[in-house]
Amino acid sequence: MKYLLRSLMISLLMSFSLSAIAVQIEFHTFENEQREKLYLDLIAELRCVKCQNQNLAESNAELATDMREKTYEMVVEGKSREDVVNYMTARYGDFVLYKPPFKSKTILLWVGPPLLLFLSLFMILRIVRKQSKQAPKQLSDDERDSVRSMLKSNSSSEK
Repeated sequence: MKYLLRSLMISLLMSFSLSAIAVQIEFHTFENEQREKLYLDLIAELRCVKCQNQNLAESNAELATDMREKTYEMVVEGKSREDVVNYMTARYGDFVLYKPPFKSKTILLWVGPPLLLFLSLFMILRIVRKQSKQAPKQLSDDERDSVRSMLKSNSSSEK
């Protein structure tokens, strides 16, 4: 029993150490604080194209590492925010942006959600109005008698 417990503990500790090795730490030096801030802002604003909803700063994907490295190179070369964003969108498409530009390719992204909301509200309003216009159905005499008999049988069984 001791041997089994010891083996489990060792394998558990090894699994934690392997995950710690997998984390990559990147060190970058900048000539001034403005470029460092630009770099940090860009990797927070640009989305990893491999990960569904992570920015470059959060992603551990190999592609995100490459994108961060390219961003760093361009910032060190003195490129502007627009230059870096234009390069990334030219290379990876508008998906790298959390707020894609309003153009013919992305019009559905901008118009779709409000349109869907208004259509849903319109349909709900129609259904509610239609239901309120309908008069409640009147019970026939036979149905009324059946309900009364069920109520009487329930009330007598409860006593």
